[in-house]
Formats: sequence, structure tokens, C-alpha cells
Amino acid sequence: MGFVLFLLMAALEITLAVVSCRTPAEKKVWRKNRLFVRLVQAALALCAIALPLGQRWRLAPAIGLLALLALGTAVLIVLRRSREEGDKRASGAVGSCVLSIALIGAALVPAMIFTGYNGLPTSGEHIVAETSVILIDAARTDPFESDGSFREVPVHFYYPADGGTQRYPLIVFSHGAFGYYQSNTSTYRELASNGYVVASLDHPHHAFFTQDTDGQLVLADRSFIQTALTLNEINDSAAQYALYRQWMTLRTADASFALDEIESTVRSGTPDASWYVDEAQRDALASVLNMTDVGAVGLMGHSMGGATAVALGRARNDVSAVVDLDGTMLGEYLGVENGEFVVNDAPYRVPVLDFNNWEAYSDIREYLASGYPYPNAEVIRRAENGFSVGIRGSKHMDFTDLPLLSPFLGNLLGSGERGAEETMTIVNSVVLSFFNCYLKGEGVFTAQETY
Repeated sequence: MGFVLFLLMAALEITLAVVSCRTPAEKKVWRKNRLFVRLVQAALALCAIALPLGQRWRLAPAIGLLALLALGTAVLIVLRRSREEGDKRASGAVGSCVLSIALIGAALVPAMIFTGYNGLPTSGEHIVAETSVILIDAARTDPFESDGSFREVPVHFYYPADGGTQRYPLIVFSHGAFGYYQSNTSTYRELASNGYVVASLDHPHHAFFTQDTDGQLVLADRSFIQTALTLNEINDSAAQYALYRQWMTLRTADASFALDEIESTVRSGTPDASWYVDEAQRDALASVLNMTDVGAVGLMGHSMGGATAVALGRARNDVSAVVDLDGTMLGEYLGVENGEFVVNDAPYRVPVLDFNNWEAYSDIREYLASGYPYPNAEVIRRAENGFSVGIRGSKHMDFTDLPLLSPFLGNLLGSGERGAEETMTIVNSVVLSFFNCYLKGEGVFTAQETY
């Protein structure tokens, strides 16, 4: 819709420029034509805002409308101060056309990149609510900060708004590299609607953006981004392993700290000084803590967050189920010998569900056949309850909501030929069935090897 709006507005600008060049008019006539075009463009933007396309999309036409009105006002001011005698020069008309189209395009970029996606339908009976806190780990300083400040872990809860006094299993989610806490909102909402409390974490400086207790925006660390994007160019296995350990140490510490805090606070009933809570969120937080069952804990994550979930599932005794959404299980690497990675061959005791994009799934089948020690293949092979699922026609970002929110960014970062909505609907359904079995004791979990 954003692109259609841009084309319509650009067409009006081009028409005005063509008319002005073919039949030179006095400046006051050109001004009237310009105002007419501005009014039509403003009307188009207002119509776009009024259409039921979702709140996320409406903001972009609103910005475009404001830009158009500001530009029109500036034109009026300039023309009022200039002489109105004489014809409008063709070069001036063309320049005005080019400038206007550029400004319109810049204003409507969000509308052209992002859709009106407001989440997938949920299957559960519960209304879903959200609240958030920031947990402050006084035992760790943030390695990305130079002032010695403590590590902060934002936690965003999705939970049954009408949960009452019932207790619901807890699921902790970890996003991927330069992801953010909303990366799998459709999954959180599907789970919460079916009676789960989901705690989605932000990993500051690994997240695309988040916010600290001072209200400051915290962006992904440039060095981390560059290293993660160029990892395949590093030919030294020992250097790669050192990076894996560094990333996993930070992320598992974040997730373990958050889980410890949630568990201890649910049991005590009172958040301690580690909890930074906005006053407006205190009642909601109290509701979340009252309904959380810390005796039934699941872990989940996408990409590097999936690796975090698997590593933490092996390290802790209070985790009952783990889901890895298309993440290489980096924590399963134990070292490097003779230039080759050493993979953990100890049995994985916790039920684990491993999703893979279609290319990765095919590779894992080959690794299993050849005996090559790929971590995901080894974990599933040695798990007491291990399940590996491949999604046909999928790529890495199809296991998040990004392709639904922005097909442009999804394709840029890795989205397959299969419809994004279809892929996430499958993923969410299988995840729900898995957690229902191992956290709620409902039925026996089965999954197709491929979908």
C-alpha cells in the first residue's frame, strides 16, 4: 500500500511538471496548481490513514502527510516573498518535481518497507496481555560499557490477562543476533492465549535495540555486528570457538540470571532491588508473578537465542523442555583439537525440539549419515527425547515474524519461497504441542520430520 501511495503522489508531481514545461504559466497560476496537487496528495494520505490496515502502517502515511503539508507551506511562503510576475521556468518546475518526489519517498519509506501486520490469530481461549521490567544484575558489569555499570536484562512478559489465580508454565525466550524481544510475537501470543507465561529477553548490545533503566536507547554493538556477519571469513577454528564461548557466556548468564530472579521472586512474592519496574506496570507485574508456575519451565530461542536455550537446558536442573528455532547449537562445542571442533557427546537429558530451515535440515541429514559431529545432529541423536523438524521452502528469518512485518527485510536477511504466515503457523502449532506435552503433561508429542 505504501508503494501504491508513493506512485500516485509521484504521478501527480510529474503531471504538474509536464504541464508546467509544455505550457509555461505565470507564477501565481503555477502556485494554484501546486496547491491543488498538495491538496490531492493530502487527501490521498488521509484516505490511507483511514483505511483499516493496522496501526503500525498508519504512522507512515501520517508522517508523509505532515511532510507534504510542511513542504506546501514552505512553497507558499517562498512564493509570497518572491515576485509573482513572469512565467514559471521549466527548470524550476522540474527541480520542484524531483525534490518533492524525493521528500515523499523519504517520508513513505516505512510504509513501503513495513506491512500492516498485527500478529497471527491465536488458538487459545485467553486474552493476551503484556508488561515489562528491567532486571539489574549487581554481580556482573556490562562488558560493553566503560563506566563499570551493572549488566541490565530487559524482560517482556506475555501472559493470560484473564488468568485469575491459576498457575501457568513459564517459557523464557532469547532472540537471535541483532534481533529484539518482539522477534517472535506471534509465538508468544499463541502460547499465552493457551495458558503460558512467556518472558522474552533483550540481550543489550546483542539486540538490535533496547532501552536501559535511564531510558536511553541501547543499540547493537558495531563490533559484535561486524564479527557476527563476517564469521565465515575467519578460517581459524580456535578463533571461532573463542567467539562462540564469549557469546554463549554472555547470553546464558543473562538468561540464567533472569530465570533465577523470576523463580525467586515468584516464591517470595516481592521483587527485590534487582527489579526496575515502572510504577504503571507494578499491578500487571504482580499479576504475572502470581500466575507463574516456576515448577514447569521451558526455554526457547531463535538462531543464537536457540543456542542459548539449548546450552542453558543442559546446564540447569529446573528446565523441562527446550525449543531451538533454526539455531546452530554453539554451546555444544567443547573445544578445538587438530583444527576441528570437539562436540559434546554426553546425552541431552531434557526434551528438545530443533527446527531447521530447509537447507540446514538437508545438511543435518547428510551429517547424520556421514557421522560428522555437527552439534545439532549430535544433540538430537543422543537426546532421550529429541525431535528434528525441517520446514520445506523456508530460510532462517522465516522462523521469526520479520517476513510478516516486512517482506522486504525478510527477503534481504533470508526468507524462503514458502509463505511466511504458513511457516509461522506451522512453527507455532508444533511448539505449542511440544510444550503442552512436556510442561503440562498433555498427551504424547509427535511431529513430522518435514512440513
